[in-house]
Amino acid sequence: MNFKPIIIVAGEPNSIFFEIFFKTINKNKFKSPIILIASKKIILKQSKILKKKINLNLINESSVIKNKLKKINLINVDYKQTQAFNKISSKSNKYISSCFDIAVNLIKKNVSDKLINGPISKKSFLNNKFNGITEYLANKTNTKKFAMIIYNKKLSVCPLTTHLPIKQVSNKINKHEIINKVKLINNFWKKRFNKKVKIAITGLNPHCESIDNFNEDEEIILPTIKSLKKSNYDIQGPFSADTLFLKNNRKKFDLIIGMYHDQVLTPLKTLFEYDAINITIGLPFIRVSPDHGPNESMLGKNKSNNLSLLNSIKFLDF
Repeated sequence: MNFKPIIIVAGEPNSIFFEIFFKTINKNKFKSPIILIASKKIILKQSKILKKKINLNLINESSVIKNKLKKINLINVDYKQTQAFNKISSKSNKYISSCFDIAVNLIKKNVSDKLINGPISKKSFLNNKFNGITEYLANKTNTKKFAMIIYNKKLSVCPLTTHLPIKQVSNKINKHEIINKVKLINNFWKKRFNKKVKIAITGLNPHCESIDNFNEDEEIILPTIKSLKKSNYDIQGPFSADTLFLKNNRKKFDLIIGMYHDQVLTPLKTLFEYDAINITIGLPFIRVSPDHGPNESMLGKNKSNNLSLLNSIKFLDF
């Protein structure tokens, strides 16, 4: 059986990505070949410091279809940096953007429909143009309906709003967004896991109560849940977020939709730490990334946990 390759955009060159990549590749075997899009010079510089060896099959974008792919294939994207590690800055923006351009182009040519990106500094790379990489890729592929899932096989979460300041969250909560997210998640679960997903939805306000005249939980969230139930979705809520993640409550559900980023990501990361991956659904391909950032403080120390990257590759190894 031929497995489509997994395309990996290495992301920020001054991150822990290559360390966790070396650890993952050298200790595990995968069915799918990997096409890594990155700077060969940076790989060699960092592998020397980290004392890691890796065999790379150098290919290029135009010949990738003709060439027989090996275990690890590299499309080199030049990046001028004299040191193995440096401070994160906007200097890498053009390099990262070029890597994504190559990846999306390969996907358009039907080379693969599986994409992983390494950690990227949102502040530096996105420059306030997009809330996150989820939105960046949605814009790049002209995708209007999408959702970010932080996935663990025991429990997953989806924030209705992603990297928004808290003061902006309530204005973005509406029936249309909730319905779109639920439909995307339900379709994804059916396609990937061949099952109907069990969804819980949190309220916005503490205990789903508000001292304001307008209560989003009563006026928006509850009526939307009732409407979705009538359409045969397995969905319950709104639940108070402070008790929903208790063991006997969370075990009833596959996924919890929260109203904002930290409302659901904080408890999930507390429960599973590095044992979770970030999935964007709704794109013309499956996009996965490790559920952590560049982690500048750990550069070159060889102490970073590679579990999230390992799980990202395993999830796409089909």
